Amino acid sequence: MTPSTAFAGKTVAVFGLGASGNATVRSLLAGGAAAAAWDDSPASRAASEQAGLALTDLSTADWSRFAALVLAPGVPLTHPEPHWTVVKAKAAGIEIIGDVELFARERERLCPDAPFIAITGTNGKSTTTALIAHILRVTGRDVALGGNIGRAILTLEPPSPDRVHVIELSSFQIDLMPTLRPSVGVLLNVTPDHIDRHGTIESYAAVKERLVAGAKVAVVGVEDDYCRAIAHRLEAAGKIVRRVRSEKPGVHEYGFAGGKVCYDSRFDGLVEVVSLDGIASLRGRHNAQNAVAAFAATWDLVRPADFAAAYASFPGLAHRMEEVGRLGSMLFINDSKATNADSTEKALASFERDIYWILGGKPKEGGIAALRPFFPRVAKAYLIGSASKEFAETFGSAVAHELSETMDNAVAAATRDAATSSGAEPVVLLSPACASYDQYKNFEERGDHFRRLVSAIPGIALRRAAA
Repeated sequence: MTPSTAFAGKTVAVFGLGASGNATVRSLLAGGAAAAAWDDSPASRAASEQAGLALTDLSTADWSRFAALVLAPGVPLTHPEPHWTVVKAKAAGIEIIGDVELFARERERLCPDAPFIAITGTNGKSTTTALIAHILRVTGRDVALGGNIGRAILTLEPPSPDRVHVIELSSFQIDLMPTLRPSVGVLLNVTPDHIDRHGTIESYAAVKERLVAGAKVAVVGVEDDYCRAIAHRLEAAGKIVRRVRSEKPGVHEYGFAGGKVCYDSRFDGLVEVVSLDGIASLRGRHNAQNAVAAFAATWDLVRPADFAAAYASFPGLAHRMEEVGRLGSMLFINDSKATNADSTEKALASFERDIYWILGGKPKEGGIAALRPFFPRVAKAYLIGSASKEFAETFGSAVAHELSETMDNAVAAATRDAATSSGAEPVVLLSPACASYDQYKNFEERGDHFRRLVSAIPGIALRRAAA
């Protein structure tokens, strides 16, 4: 745990009693503060009380006695409208922050130069975060991994000169972090997402920009207009910027060419670092950018000769282009994390043909119309969940499809049809392009269901579990 001493001797309101909220309360108490914790959910309140935390009804509390509000990242700060605790905090004139801000203030107090790599982006941030942590661990570093992936940040060990914190940050977390100053900040991409929480794509991009603007070294993907503009602004301001892309790099950039992560050196030209050939956990162009970004973020800390073994041993992440197993030449891929069309585009682009595509759920704005260029790669589609009829209309006669309704039906039908394919490597691909909330609690539950169904197929050769 990292005790938070920033509010020692004071009382802090904490709203949202999920994993990060409970960790926040314990961190504040360990650092000498008092915590007034609450949640709108009776079930969450009951679970926290059962875990030994004392609660305070913030709806009737005297807010003049609070020094700050620590807000859970899932709670609206501005859009579609501020949560009632935000209104009360602003009326009381107190700051509104998140748990990552408490960590940042403790780092500033204990060890301002402690290695802190922060990663964000609309897509790819979890894989990149996990890959950075993996590279550092297998090359002998003490790594603390958390934030928007894995453990709540305040449950990690405190910052120190010999410990590297590798932290994934969502836009919601960045919005609650006014003193965001990582040693390395990574911004992979910006595409439309979470507009309901930020109002406009421009506001969303501005929040993402804060992560790299405050970093000593900024690693920026330059394959979308927003990030190219961000990189240009940072360079104009005199920041150290490492531009990354999933194709051959330009001058002084980091990129991917000939199947290898590489960079363009001022003196030596194109320098090849590591090949991704045969690394199933880093399949696809999108993972090429993730791999390049991980290299750009860590090359100051890792010997060049150690990168090959680190990349080759990366197991990947569950639900993100996860290779579940093989049945003869058939490949089964769990990409349940693909909750929008942009994410699913990365999956479809990873296979040239013979895709037996399972998709559907709670649709996002725009549906799958943007994926039309990839329809010729799809042998057949299997539609599940509430988006089924809408997606069937989008497919029309362009893609053979059936209304499977449930994952059980879809996996059975896709396996049956893929078995008749004459292709060299037919792939049964779960990449829903939708949220999971119509049939599942979250994308993890959806992906786990897919994995269980595939695991039960007679003769399946399962791949080792992803991280």
